Order: sequence, then structure tokens, then C-alpha cells
Amino acid sequence: MLLPRDCSSQVASSSLARRERRGHEKRTFETDVHALTCVVAPEVALGAAEDYTKPVRNGQLKVLASPLNCLCSKLLRQNLREDQRGSLTRPSGLQVTLDIGVVDVTTCEPMPNVMVEVWSPNALGTYGSTFLRGAFTSATNGVAEFQTIYPGRTSNGANHINLMIHTSDSMFGTVSHVGQVFFTDRWNEVVQMTSPYNQNTNPVILNSQDLNYATANSEGYNAVMDIQSIHDDWPEGVIAYITVGVNPQRKVEVPQ
Repeated sequence: MLLPRDCSSQVASSSLARRERRGHEKRTFETDVHALTCVVAPEVALGAAEDYTKPVRNGQLKVLASPLNCLCSKLLRQNLREDQRGSLTRPSGLQVTLDIGVVDVTTCEPMPNVMVEVWSPNALGTYGSTFLRGAFTSATNGVAEFQTIYPGRTSNGANHINLMIHTSDSMFGTVSHVGQVFFTDRWNEVVQMTSPYNQNTNPVILNSQDLNYATANSEGYNAVMDIQSIHDDWPEGVIAYITVGVNPQRKVEVPQ
């Protein structure tokens, strides 16, 4: 069996290329966090299929069913920003372009044609059946891009986005990774002062208080997204970069 390698230099080069493609410069709100993957990303618990409209429970380490296992064709998409009535509009919240790179940690090469599945709560911390959910295939550079919004905090979790990696271009392919990616406390604090996030009644939870955050950032992996604001002052939107290290030989059992 092939063992994971240190892919940090390759990930750094890929991350730089993705930023240069967008013509990005550093902005006022950008942090110094760089999402560099050196080992396989740790698995983090997901919500059960029959209960996926509720937040993930911290410390629940068993991998439960994906909410998209019965994915219909309308959810094979990059634009996740439908409203809670199912219309593809701009739901209330800070607009986010989510840039997810997938790297094979046994070769340090990008993984094209894998299915990347994501879902997250709305600004008030509520999950839904289709809104802010979807899946799409990674491009030749191993990147899958989505249009979503900055997620609100849930009743027992810091702001995060859930993801699952299938090592084929099908939702029925082998699942090699499930997990969560996070934002810095600094970004969460700034966003939570704005509408509609300031109407979220869930308690403020720092990353250090979220057990899933600790799991996701273990084993040398950095599960904190690198944020670039589109404009200098308060941004009209942001781009969130993350690179996920996957061992394609690894299989995660996800109940159907």
C-alpha cells in the first residue's frame, strides 16, 4: 500500500497558481493562514441522513450517512445559492466562491474527475434539504469550485462547511474522505456582526471549543480556509481556498 508523502511544496505551488489565475492580491481582511495539506485529511463526523437538517454533534466520530446519497440531478451543480423555497437566487448572507483542491497524497498530484460533495447551514445555522447543498466533479487541475454563502454557526459547532470526496466522477463511487473545513475566529467574528448573521441565536462557539475542529486539524493537517476578500473594505464577497489531501486507496464506509 502506498503511504502518504509530504506534498506541502506541490500544494503551495497549486495554491499560488489558483490565486494568480484570479489575479488576487492580498486584501485587508486576508489572514496569514495557508491551507497546506501534508498528510491525509482526518475524517470528521457528518450528520445522519434522517437528521441532516440538524447540526452535527461535536465528538460524534462515527461516519454517518451523507445527505446527498440519493442525490437528484438538480444537485449536481456548482451554484448552491438557492433560497429555502428552491429558487436559484442569492440567499441572504456573504457570498462565497469556494475553491476546493483535491490532491493524491501518495503521488502529490492533483486528482481530476473526482466528485466533491459539499453542504452547509444558512446564516442562521439551519440546514435544509437542497439549499446550500450540491456536488461537482473536479477539473483537470484537481479543483472543484462552488458558489455558496458564508455559513452561520450551528447550535453546537463553529462556522464550517461539510465535504465528502468520492474517488470517481459518480456519487456512487468510493468515498475516500469525509470532513469539515473551517474559517478563522477572526473572520467569524467580523461576519457575525453583520446582517443576517447577527440574528443567529445560537451561542458563539470558537474553533478551540469545537471538537470537530480539533479532529480536522490533527495529524498535521490544516482545515482552516484561506480567505481573500473581493474588495478592500467590507467585502461584497470572498473566495475561500482549501486543499484536501486524499489517499485514493482509502475507503470510508458511509451507510446508504
